[in-house]
Amino acid sequence: MKRIDIAYGGQAYSVGNTDIDELRAQILRAARDAAPFWLEVNSGEGQPRPTFLLITAGVDVALTPVPGDDGILP
Repeated sequence: MKRIDIAYGGQAYSVGNTDIDELRAQILRAARDAAPFWLEVNSGEGQPRPTFLLITAGVDVALTPVPGDDGILP
């Protein structure tokens, strides 16, 4: 896996070294249990900056897996 692209608040972010199934489960738990959490992501290209997104029930977030050089999705 290369990374997971994330759309949040009309902006694009990404996260690497993360299993998409685990991330999806974490987001679903937050929505189901009303247990907000901060998701650390990268913002920007070239020199990414650490950024934290508040994940809560009702927030719109989209996850897009990006395959690595081997073409395998996460």
